[in-house]
Amino acid sequence: MALKTTPEDPTALFWHLWADADGVTHQSQCRFGNFELKSFAPPAKDLWTKRLAATPEDITILVLQPGTLKWHRNPKPQWIIPLSGTWFVESMDGTRVEMGPGMASFGEDQLAKPDKNGNVGHLSGVVGEEPCVLMLIQLTDPPRKDAACRID
Repeated sequence: MALKTTPEDPTALFWHLWADADGVTHQSQCRFGNFELKSFAPPAKDLWTKRLAATPEDITILVLQPGTLKWHRNPKPQWIIPLSGTWFVESMDGTRVEMGPGMASFGEDQLAKPDKNGNVGHLSGVVGEEPCVLMLIQLTDPPRKDAACRID
């Protein structure tokens, strides 16, 4: 997650993998907004804070070996954060995004429908020859259709 911090406008970016009304997946670069400057861990000074309206269900660490996975949907809406290495996600519209440590993706392609070649959801895999370690935070929230960048 790229982070720009100024007193006026803290900005944190993430990628959102989502399905449109026709079941085709896309990726949009989105911005967390509406930060509040408030106490998070007193007596530490105030911090810019953004609470997400989401209910976590599970946190998993995955170690992906070099190579590419088959086309698939995320099992549940989930945040995916690379801890080391680099991975890529290619959506059905052909958009390919590579992500390394400090970046984040919200995988919400559960409502994707197979295309004429039988591809559905997304294609993903490791970039390079080193494994990629990912942290997944799965949510209980249901997926939303046609909702680019809408996370709360």
